[in-house]
Amino acid sequence: MEKHRIFIVEDDTKIASLLADTLRKYQYDVQVIQNFDALIEEFTAFQPHLVLLDINLPAYDGYYWCRQLRQHTTCPILFISARSGEMDQIFALENGGDDFITKPFNYEIVLAKIKSHLRRTYGEYAARQEERTIKLGQLTLHLERMELHTKVDEVPLQKKECIILALLMGQAPKVVSREQLLEELWDDQAFVDENTLNVNMTRVRKKLADYHIQSTIETVRGAGYRFTLHEEEY
Repeated sequence: MEKHRIFIVEDDTKIASLLADTLRKYQYDVQVIQNFDALIEEFTAFQPHLVLLDINLPAYDGYYWCRQLRQHTTCPILFISARSGEMDQIFALENGGDDFITKPFNYEIVLAKIKSHLRRTYGEYAARQEERTIKLGQLTLHLERMELHTKVDEVPLQKKECIILALLMGQAPKVVSREQLLEELWDDQAFVDENTLNVNMTRVRKKLADYHIQSTIETVRGAGYRFTLHEEEY
């Protein structure tokens, strides 16, 4: 059985070494970043199943690198950082991260989070769900590809954009509550500001508009959001 590969992007060599040694004891295949100028190249060559990413890094911070990695992968990206402010955690999620672990960390918690994300992404249930799609009129959302297909375009999506559209299109024309969206978008809602969801929803609406998709996301005051299919796209 293939070992899960974990890529550690951490500039503190002592922390990186201790983390790598711990993960190897649990039979993970681990690589620690060697050259931050070649981060994408190292990532591509290693093809990890999960990334552990620090925020404070040489030249560019972890938020920047998370955005760059999201152009190449949908694998789980877990931020590990000594920063513990709410905004740091919000920025991590908004820039494509899946979770946030605060230093100094308990290794049992780190291992539990890694196992949870690997199970969710590559587990038995995930393996059975090949090429899942949601069709609504002439729109088709490809969940694994993170693409929304129209009659003329293949619209690339960020991870959270895809999650939002999956919920809204999958339940259309029903209203999807803010609570349900928050629960699906973030594992831990405790540090997620209400405005964070608004920002993500604005990005999805802009993406639809940029590709001239007439269907809209309607805000239902006091209830949530509803995806409304335009008559031309039935």
